[in-house]
Amino acid sequence: MPPWTYGLNTSTIRPHRVPLPEIVKMAAAAGYSAFEPWIDELDRYVADGGSLKDLRSCIEDAGITAASAIGFFNWIVDDDAERRQGLEEARRCMEVVAAIGGAMIAAPPMGATEQPDLDLRRAAERYGVLLKLGAEFGVKPLLEVWGFSKSIQRLGEAACVALECGRSDAGLLLDVYHLHKGGSGFTGLPYLQGGLVPLFHVNDYPASIHLEALTDADRVYPGDGDAPFDEIVAALYAMNFSGTLSLELFNEAYYALPPEQVVREGLRKTRKTIAAATERLTLG
Repeated sequence: MPPWTYGLNTSTIRPHRVPLPEIVKMAAAAGYSAFEPWIDELDRYVADGGSLKDLRSCIEDAGITAASAIGFFNWIVDDDAERRQGLEEARRCMEVVAAIGGAMIAAPPMGATEQPDLDLRRAAERYGVLLKLGAEFGVKPLLEVWGFSKSIQRLGEAACVALECGRSDAGLLLDVYHLHKGGSGFTGLPYLQGGLVPLFHVNDYPASIHLEALTDADRVYPGDGDAPFDEIVAALYAMNFSGTLSLELFNEAYYALPPEQVVREGLRKTRKTIAAATERLTLG
């Protein structure tokens, strides 16, 4: 097996609203090394009387990590006032992530998804500001490619922003579905260094659905779709990837199943798909 850890993004069982401590224990029991909660779930946990300190202890006791978290804040937008508000929300989210022992948070192009003329140099400057803010909390914001967005839609756009941000702590959050949806594909991955990509969302998709019609809900378990995992795994090795592969799904059919079943099956199929691609790469 490759030297990568496996994480569970809580979107995979999100509608069940399983309490976060139970998700932690469920993930650890299934064999995951990390879990990736959403900020609104952490907020709800606290609103219901939970303690972030206690959740951190639960995570540590389970022997896993909080690999990252999913939050939304308008850090990249052109409007100065809106961007200031977005940075304040980013600060709050980073404080929450730090409280549970997390070291990363997703930073998609929130607020600019309908803006095809976003200036990438200005986006890079703003990403540098966001990275500086994250350094105060020990939480790295990962610039996320969103395939459905009209800005930071492709791998090359995200790489440009990361390279031009003026900081050495930049990081990208990539996703099998989004790289396909945005039209980048996977041929550019080997040109990246693994340290730039500490987290990679894994899933699969049916090639029979046209890109314009493909949605998050069409994501399936790795190996159950048409994603070229031989190419993806070869690219991960070529870039010396050493991070976490986090399972992120939004499939209505899976939501109808018991969450424990989905959690176990997701890891089993992910490992099987990665192992098979690795074996073919080795033999080839």
